[in-house]
Amino acid sequence: MDRRVVRFDYWLDAAFDRIVSAAPGVQLVTCRREGDDAAAWQALAGAQVYQITAAKDELPRHWFATADLLARCPDLLAVSSSGSGCDTIDIEACTRAGVAVMNQSGGNADSVAEMAIGLMLSVLRRINESDRLLRAPARGFSREDVMGHELRGRTLGLVGVGEAGSRVAALGRAFGMQVIGCDPAYDAAGLAARGAEAVGFDELLQRADIVSLHCPRDASTLGLMNAAAFAAMKPGAVFVSTARGGIHDEAALHAALASGHLAGAGLDVWDQEPPPASHPLLALPQVVATFHTAGVTHEARRNNAELAATQIVQLLADGQRPARLVNPEVWPHARERIARALDPSRSPSR
Repeated sequence: MDRRVVRFDYWLDAAFDRIVSAAPGVQLVTCRREGDDAAAWQALAGAQVYQITAAKDELPRHWFATADLLARCPDLLAVSSSGSGCDTIDIEACTRAGVAVMNQSGGNADSVAEMAIGLMLSVLRRINESDRLLRAPARGFSREDVMGHELRGRTLGLVGVGEAGSRVAALGRAFGMQVIGCDPAYDAAGLAARGAEAVGFDELLQRADIVSLHCPRDASTLGLMNAAAFAAMKPGAVFVSTARGGIHDEAALHAALASGHLAGAGLDVWDQEPPPASHPLLALPQVVATFHTAGVTHEARRNNAELAATQIVQLLADGQRPARLVNPEVWPHARERIARALDPSRSPSR
């Protein structure tokens, strides 16, 4: 009997369907996000792998990989995120159920890093402001009215120095910036190897001319950048986030910018995506805004699709431990379930 991989009809690079569909003994089923829930539940109920979008606002909530969904999918062995984030997946519920969670960490790191630097340049060099003024029917401004600042010589503070953060560190150094960082996953030597001087979070806020977020969205980071954190930043500093909405408090950021305490912000992620046109942050000229597109390039989307498809095919072929296993503590349980599903007479290995 074919092993079933189910996904919904959100945009996914064609490499995913091509690789999964070509795998022997694997059936790929694509369901509609809306309009035919009965068919989708029927497909999921017999699925071994659920390929899910990492973007929380492009999938109805009842399709999130929660405990309720897992209870209706007894054959599910793994949930695979389309990106590095797992906002649509209850990782703890998956672990309790013996379901492996896989992401595509690093697949879009170069794209995210380039966007982070791009946002820094746009804010400091006032590129968006100049563009808007040039397009306005009424002129009457001078070049000096949109005079900006160089990146060179500034201190870049990275909150999170993983795959994307380490690439931002390298780009920052290429621009002549001093790079400092904090990340609980690495000690001082580990951070140095990733291109950042290790500092505590409080010291980072006090020293950095630019604070750039590259940390995951979880219980430890939700609301991390609150009013107190923005107040602790240097006067005239810039805030950038290509991480996830909810890590920074949007109202507190607006207050810090409107008061003049912060000079600007580059924002790719939002509590609601896309943010409403009436969002107060969009009314501020010193804010450069994008629609969670830091990791959305042709190259990154293809990388992530190939990584996801390859992990899934390997898992279903021989129970191979995923290279990007988000919940490694589940593996002993998941390995047994996978071995039984692949061959009921086979004892688990690896």
